[in-house]
Amino acid sequence: MAELEVKMMVGSDGVAVITISNPPVNAFAVSIIAWLKEKIEQAMSRDDVKAIVLTGKHRKFSGGFDINVFRKVQQTGKLSLLPDLSVDLVVNRIEDAKKPIVAAIEGLALGAGLEVAMGCHARIATPNAQLGLPELSLGIIPGAGGTQRLPRLLGLPKALDMMLTSKPIVSQEGHKLGLIDAIVSPQELLKVSRQWALDIANNHKPWARSLHLVDKIGSLSEAHKILTIAREKAKITWPNMPQHIACIDVIMEGILHGGYHGVLKEAKVFNKLVVSDTSKGLVHVFFAQRATSKVPNVTNIGLKPRSLKKVAIIGGGLMGSGIATAFIIHNIYVILKEVNPKFLLKGIKMIEANVRGLVAKRKLTQSKAEKALLMIKGVMDYSDFKDVDMVIEAVIENVELKKKIFNEIEKICPPHCILATNTSTIDLNLIGQTLTCQDRIVGTHFFSPAHVMPLLEIIQTEKTSPQVILDLMTISKFIKKVPVVVGNCTGFAVNRTFFPYKQSAHILLLLGVDLFRIDRLIKNFGLPMGPFQLEDLTGYDLAVAVAKEFATAFPDRTFISPVVDLLIKNGRNGKNNGKGYYVYEKGSKPKPDNMVLPVIEESRRVANLMPQGKTVAMTDEEIVEMVLFPVVNEACRVLEEKIVVKASDLDIASVLGMSFPSYRGGIVFWADVVGSKHIYTSLKKWSEKYGNFYKPSRFLEERAMNGVPLSAPINTGSRARM
Repeated sequence: MAELEVKMMVGSDGVAVITISNPPVNAFAVSIIAWLKEKIEQAMSRDDVKAIVLTGKHRKFSGGFDINVFRKVQQTGKLSLLPDLSVDLVVNRIEDAKKPIVAAIEGLALGAGLEVAMGCHARIATPNAQLGLPELSLGIIPGAGGTQRLPRLLGLPKALDMMLTSKPIVSQEGHKLGLIDAIVSPQELLKVSRQWALDIANNHKPWARSLHLVDKIGSLSEAHKILTIAREKAKITWPNMPQHIACIDVIMEGILHGGYHGVLKEAKVFNKLVVSDTSKGLVHVFFAQRATSKVPNVTNIGLKPRSLKKVAIIGGGLMGSGIATAFIIHNIYVILKEVNPKFLLKGIKMIEANVRGLVAKRKLTQSKAEKALLMIKGVMDYSDFKDVDMVIEAVIENVELKKKIFNEIEKICPPHCILATNTSTIDLNLIGQTLTCQDRIVGTHFFSPAHVMPLLEIIQTEKTSPQVILDLMTISKFIKKVPVVVGNCTGFAVNRTFFPYKQSAHILLLLGVDLFRIDRLIKNFGLPMGPFQLEDLTGYDLAVAVAKEFATAFPDRTFISPVVDLLIKNGRNGKNNGKGYYVYEKGSKPKPDNMVLPVIEESRRVANLMPQGKTVAMTDEEIVEMVLFPVVNEACRVLEEKIVVKASDLDIASVLGMSFPSYRGGIVFWADVVGSKHIYTSLKKWSEKYGNFYKPSRFLEERAMNGVPLSAPINTGSRARM
């Protein structure tokens, strides 16, 4: 069978087996849909065909509709590029077919794959096959009848949960709930499915059309109550994502007026959502994440990744213990080094607590947890470093200490060993300037908590070898991290881009804007918390240390706020001691602390930014823009200096590293939606009022004046090996 094909074979039993082949997941490409229609029509017209089995090659049924088509529609605005999966294929050709069609599901049936299967007259699956409708994670709703059939097969509560959260279930649960008719082994799948199809044709088994089922929906009043509760929850949980409310409304349409009317409304709503900014952002993030695996002059020069089986970590603090946890839960042996028994014991206990936490959250089984804890060894010298494949230094942000450690490990570690630092801001050239093995020096910037956060910035210097980068990209995927390769500078890509974030918030605060209003507006925008609560969470000592690094690197555009120093003098250090901008009490959510207001007033007097001492009036929109536009401005400098390979790398890094809302597509994508001209003119106006901090970058000015998107490709030849 060809790689991309739909093939039909008719057996002596009169069953036509139609097999989809489009590796790796048998996605419903436009050509696959056309061929599938053709094969079904052929089967219907043949006298020797009594029934049909629909299945997929490569041990998968189907991973869903081809998302590349969504991207083309969004780029062109042409909805005509979308084939009619719902009515033309699923309703007319499958569900209303004159001969029974059984879906034989192995591996997965997701999105349109499950929708097509639900249109069939029965579903037979292998154990642990994944079944789900993840469309809402792309800013759309199921578009091939899923909003109507899933509630009719599962009942409203479970169907709503699956669609609104985009979480799949396995076939065993689907069987218990009525979505799957039988569970069989992979070896028996086609045999049982063929017989099931014949039994339907011979009236030995029911001929079920799921769009017409009503018994699991319940009464209208019950359904209305369930959907009303779901709607209220959706408004709170997904406030900026219209697809959730739209999905609930479409389900309600089918309950009120029948499944077919629901399918028709589903198609209209789907077409509207697929060209929305929300879907564009989420689809962009989907492809941006996958694009991180391609790095010019690294992944395209024929290198093969080496196996990294043993990793040493220096420093068992918050970051070191988190990094160690990330490795051991994926069966990689770790040597953890500390300077004394007290610190070492504390580090081991933190790792144990991390592992227990993963078990408690059901992200790790007890047996895997016990195995993971056997993969860690604590030491206080370098004797066990003789055969490690990689060392990750994770001590405090002190250049001299890091230089000392690297000089020591270069002498002890084997010649192939990768020498990595987990610094979040310090220039790698400063750390390794006296070493002879500079081709093995690399940055591995994990985000805290390291065993949870999905992003890993891989920082290369001019001398880091492509082999080292490839090895790190490979192992990062092995430990379930998304690797983004970036160039070397203070703050690298993510922290460099976002260093103006808190500074711009402080300027607003010193101009008289209420800090809790700023936090509330940024949270409403879609970040998990505002800049001041974030400062509380990370601690003021870190804020002071990081501010010094950026002030040294970028003195022309760094704003030094007096607020943090005054907070520390007043005995506050954020969440660390329970007192910051907010009050932190065990067992309760952070509460705004009005006792901090006198400190803020004193800061305003010291800073003297308010004209004539009067608060500057600002709209909600202006506040959000004054916080985020300087971040866009710095992103432009990062792009111009080619710290990232491509703009989409910065987008995915902002989403995974700073929790920038994924439905806004990342920092650069969002900036293009807002418009570079508006961002440029706003920054220019503010720079004239409030100083050089807001001065537009040359890159932003050029793109705004020429009408070129910020995300447009940059000339080749980057520090990040473009």
